[in-house]
Amino acid sequence: MTATSARKLFGTDGIRAVAGQPPLDPTTIYACGLALGHSLRGMADAPRVILGRDTRQSSPWIAATLAAGLRETGVGVESAGVVPTPAVAFLARTHGFQAGVVISASHNPWQDNGIKLFGGDGFKLADAVELAMEDEILHHAAQIEAPDPASLPAVEDNSKLQDDYIQFLLDCVPGLALKGVHMVADCANGAAAAVAPTLFLRLGGGVAPFNTEPDGQNINAGCGALYPKRVAEEVVARRASLGITFDGDADRCMLAGAHNNVINGDAILLVVARDLKARGLLTGDLVVATTMSNMGLEAALKRSGIRMLRAPVGDRYVLEQMLAHNAALGGEQSGHILLPHLATTGDGLLTSLVVLDLIARTGKTIEELTADLKVFPQVIVNIKVREKKPLESIPTVAAAIRAAEEELKDSGRVVIRYSGTEALARVMIEAESDEAMQRHSKAIADAIRAELGV
Repeated sequence: MTATSARKLFGTDGIRAVAGQPPLDPTTIYACGLALGHSLRGMADAPRVILGRDTRQSSPWIAATLAAGLRETGVGVESAGVVPTPAVAFLARTHGFQAGVVISASHNPWQDNGIKLFGGDGFKLADAVELAMEDEILHHAAQIEAPDPASLPAVEDNSKLQDDYIQFLLDCVPGLALKGVHMVADCANGAAAAVAPTLFLRLGGGVAPFNTEPDGQNINAGCGALYPKRVAEEVVARRASLGITFDGDADRCMLAGAHNNVINGDAILLVVARDLKARGLLTGDLVVATTMSNMGLEAALKRSGIRMLRAPVGDRYVLEQMLAHNAALGGEQSGHILLPHLATTGDGLLTSLVVLDLIARTGKTIEELTADLKVFPQVIVNIKVREKKPLESIPTVAAAIRAAEEELKDSGRVVIRYSGTEALARVMIEAESDEAMQRHSKAIADAIRAELGV
């Protein structure tokens, strides 16, 4: 896997920036369309690309600009409209497209946007292809005269493609019926808002979606998977049995129980792993998580005879380890869950249905299913940085990290990394003692802030 530090445009999840500003300005977007189109030549007589987008104000003009670049190279373009990221991966794989493109910045605020790329197999585009595209974009963007986005026609959406995705989700949980249950779902005013109401209605209407009125600027705004306490509060207020919450592009899912308790991706991995093992579907009795997953998850899985491998943060790295070890389940604490026997990428809606199906089959509540998950105290501190300088090269930061690692080597974990999608340093400390956790996270965060803070 090519290190993301070697990339200039593509991070762990495509290109992401403030919409309208480099590298998400019209010229670069148009150049990206040209570069993707050139990479598809020779793959088919008439290559086709499927587009999807989230609800950000900038998504339509970005889609139109990218489509113009693709069409300039002779590539056909179809649009599924506002759909979750995994819908594009599914449609690319099942409808004969040579690539899929999602216009979304996932969990970022509305001012940001991004371009995510999938191959015709439904997997994220290979590093080598992205890097070749990056070279072309960087070398030729200055010579390209991009059209004015305001002059471009909107990309015409095909609602049938959205319907096909919803049917796929229903087919993954045959027999699931939610009539008579009382649950809520936070759609984050994002892509899930276009799909979840229809999906849950077809399952019996037992799940009540909210935050389903996007206005271009309210995506992820105090709602969705970034704010899981919001759905937890809604569960209590409505006296519901369960809450589900998605992020802006609906590729992740988190839950809330009936007692104002948040259930994150670690807990979801635990209950799904045990269910797959019980049904003989957990190949190698193995789960792939990340460096951010809590030690409590590892301990709970071990009690069930399940091994846990840790990959770097990022669903593409989790998938890489899953493929290498033939694992049937992987995911992240943030709610990205990978189920390769069902889908090629993380899908928040699919994850929610898998958990709902599990609850229906066992007759147990989510609290009962996760009762023995004892979470180690853990804190994650995000620090805005002006540059991503190697942390080990900064003496004060390196010393603070070293002190934490030495004290916690047998009773905790220290994970310090830069975000692959934002200008942030993330400090994660896990310890048996809350005091040690807070002390070391503050010392490291303060050192990073003093040297690199905005």
